[in-house]
Amino acid sequence: MSQESPPPQGGEQSSAGALPDGGVRPSPLRLHEPGVPGRRGGTQGDHRMKRKVVIERPDPMPYETVIHEAALRIKVAGRAVTRAQLERILEMSEADHVTVRVIPFALDDFAGAGSTMVHLGGAVSRLDTVVRDAPHGTAFVDSEAQLEHFRKLFRKVKAGSLPPGRSRDLIHQLAKEV
Repeated sequence: MSQESPPPQGGEQSSAGALPDGGVRPSPLRLHEPGVPGRRGGTQGDHRMKRKVVIERPDPMPYETVIHEAALRIKVAGRAVTRAQLERILEMSEADHVTVRVIPFALDDFAGAGSTMVHLGGAVSRLDTVVRDAPHGTAFVDSEAQLEHFRKLFRKVKAGSLPPGRSRDLIHQLAKEV
């Protein structure tokens, strides 16, 4: 992701987290939202579903995600669901506007984002927003100082990740292992 030039279609999304999953796999942070019986995913799930629409529409926004290997190995809803999720990530990674990178366990000295972070940006950087998912809830960040902090964090996370081809190879291997 480049902050120097405006992205195509007037916007972009970058994420240190996972691709929107279409409800295949619930968020490990909130399998059940407190106070809402039977509801899965909560606000975080709702946001992921809206992000899915933006990525899969006819004029999709560029989307770049960095996923830690630990998140890919978690079996939240069993082997079949985990395998389907990994296969879906592989399928989405083949789209021209989607870039998937993985931070492998083998990476030394990595201390990056501790929770999901989505950066929504466009031609006017002052209008950017970061959405941060955490166990205590979702936070929207839009102050310039905080945005710059998260832009730097995302660049650091991205720099420590595998290139897209090697990331796909790792995800494919993990899907075979499940």
